Parts: sequence; C-alpha cells; structure tokens
Amino acid sequence: MKVIVIGATGGSGRAVCDALLARGHDVTAVSRHASRLPSREGLTRLDLDASDEEALRGAVAGHDAVVVTLGISEPTVRVRLRGPRSTPRDIRSRGTAAVVAAAREAGIRRIVVQSSYGVGETRDRLTLTDRILFALLIRPQIIDSEIQEGVLRGSELDWTIVQPVYLTDAAATERHVSEDGAVRRRRVSRAAVGDAHADLIESGAAIRRTVSVSG
Repeated sequence: MKVIVIGATGGSGRAVCDALLARGHDVTAVSRHASRLPSREGLTRLDLDASDEEALRGAVAGHDAVVVTLGISEPTVRVRLRGPRSTPRDIRSRGTAAVVAAAREAGIRRIVVQSSYGVGETRDRLTLTDRILFALLIRPQIIDSEIQEGVLRGSELDWTIVQPVYLTDAAATERHVSEDGAVRRRRVSRAAVGDAHADLIESGAAIRRTVSVSG
C-alpha cells in the first residue's frame, strides 16, 4: 500500500513510518522538516505545512490511506506557560481539517488519526490524577484534540481514531487495543502504537470507531 503520514517527524509519526516500512509499504512522510529524516528504501520525504490545504491536495493524491500524528513536540510545561514556539496551538484540529478536505478531493477514504486517551469517548475513564494533570499541563491541547475528533466524526471518510495512553520511548511493541476504552497498563511505547496504526491500515478494521492503545 501507499500510505502518507502527516506529522511524520514527531515521536509517534516516526514510529508509524517505521512500522509501515518494516511491513513493506511505501510511505510518504510529511512534515515541515521531513527532509531531516534518514533516507530509507520505500520512504519519500516531503517538507510542507500540514495546515496548508492546497499543498496537501497534491501530496495526498495517489495514496491508498492517510495517517495523521500531529501534535506539539515541545516541553509540556513551557508550552502551557508560554505557548508553543513554532507550532500552532491548534495544529491537530487545523491540520486534520486540511487533511480531511485534501483526502476527500483526492478520493481517499481511509484515514487513521492519533488523538489522546481521555478525549471524547474515554474522558470519563480518566483517574482523578489524570484529570488534574490534564487541567494543569495540557488543557489547550486536549481542547484542540476534542475539536480534531469532531472534524473526523463530521466527515464521511472511513476514519479511525487512535487514543494511546501515556507514551514512552521503550522498544517494546506489546500492545492492548480495545474499542470500549479499556486499558491494561497506563503506559505504552510509541513503537507499539506505530504497530497499532499499521494494523489498522492493513486490516481496515474499526471504521468510524475509537480504539484505545495501552501496554
């Protein structure tokens, strides 16, 4: 398959690219600095702004599916206190809206989008500690993720929302994927989430559903 990954230079985006390439898929990595990724067989690197709908139209054409892993890859506390330096605060919702429009025009139906556990359907499953941390540290990002999910739910595309719990850089790919919000552990590696994305792309499962990914 030919898969385009939007937000490919963040930790999750890199993990998705790794998982797809390992399975023999052709991957187009899109980010403002995608050319900084190491050159690899099967990987095309494309530097562009994910919120640029016009540029995305040309980028997504010819692909079978889209994966979106947009986010703010900056220190959490500084972002909360002073705002992000180089990434729009609403990058998830704005970028996803642009991707949905570009995919629609290109005739691409399959889109898998990473959000966060505790948004939308899983909000009521957060612990008290989680709720406090979310309110203190990442409330603006959670609000943006809520809007992002609304963009998908309002589209006619074959979307799946992926909600990982707390992410780590461990190498383990053990994962527990559920459609009812149940989690096994409160942490999961980015590598495991990357494989979960690849599973969804290959299987076409969980159409118009939210899946939770834990370790």
